[in-house]
Amino acid sequence: MLGAGLPEHDIKITPGGIDFKARLNSCMEFNLNLRSPLRILMRISSFKADSFEKLGKKINSIDWILYLPQNCSLKFSVTSKKSRLYHSDAIAQRCEQIILNQLQAGDAFTAKKQSIQTIYIRAEQNFFTISLDSTGELLFKRGIKKKVSKAPLRENIAFAMLSWAGFSNKDILIDPMCGSGTFSLEAAMVQSNIPSGFFRAFAFENWPGCSFKTFAYMKKQAQEKFFKPTDKQIFASDIDDAALTAFKQNLSNHDFCNSINASKKDFFTINPSDILHGISHDNKGIVMLNPPYGKRLESKNGNGLFYQEIGKKLKKDFKGWRVGIVLPSRESKISLGLKLELKPLFHGGLDIFAGIGRVK
Repeated sequence: MLGAGLPEHDIKITPGGIDFKARLNSCMEFNLNLRSPLRILMRISSFKADSFEKLGKKINSIDWILYLPQNCSLKFSVTSKKSRLYHSDAIAQRCEQIILNQLQAGDAFTAKKQSIQTIYIRAEQNFFTISLDSTGELLFKRGIKKKVSKAPLRENIAFAMLSWAGFSNKDILIDPMCGSGTFSLEAAMVQSNIPSGFFRAFAFENWPGCSFKTFAYMKKQAQEKFFKPTDKQIFASDIDDAALTAFKQNLSNHDFCNSINASKKDFFTINPSDILHGISHDNKGIVMLNPPYGKRLESKNGNGLFYQEIGKKLKKDFKGWRVGIVLPSRESKISLGLKLELKPLFHGGLDIFAGIGRVK
């Protein structure tokens, strides 16, 4: 976040995220550029309420027409802990009616809905916080992948693993279990200096306070800094025909993907010296792996043996390379036999790990 221009003293770490103070233009900029968060909420009110009557008065005191487009559909995300008002559906219904009454009273109101806006209501010990979702679809959705394979890795996790491995625009990347290509696409965006949200839309774009010209200017400035790699620097492969077909369809829609070479290969037959033949590079590159695990590994005789084979392959042919690998458990690191730093991750409802290090 500090790299995005957010002063350190404005940051407060909270359960599940961070709080910070900024102007709406900064909110737009963060949505466009930040690669790690899932969403950015705008806090608009906080108050105490221990009855529906008090809740209704507080919600009605907010001038909603300043925050929401009149012709919108509302969604609610409500949680309540240790509060007298504990029924989340009842809280949502009461608030929705009050907000819609305000919006529909405006002169410009029409019945045609133009956007979906999500309101977050959090109650704890009768203290309520009301926030608007500025993002819309979660930020890991970059607007690039129209086709996906089974159990795709989230883009924000791919970015985190690339960052932990020290990935830069000078690095060679081998993505030998690419699936629908999350590691490769994220790396190509980083190397091309393309903001993570450049190809997608956001909820804030429909807010009355959002300047379309300002956001268009932000994107124009970003586009002027795009960088086009002249060589293939990213080598993606998989043995799954369906996954490769989906990946190649995603690649065909964007010029920045020209730095990616996608082919059908078995990881256990890959020799990096063959891939990099004729390519000038100063250092060993990075290999990123998202092996199948859980139900996807039923035909692999269990996680342990499979990860043993991966470890052997890395030590044989990728010595000196930096590595990032998705691990379903701590035991998988033991099976690999590599000295890796474990980073906890939460993905697809599972607590998993990223193993980051260098092959020795």
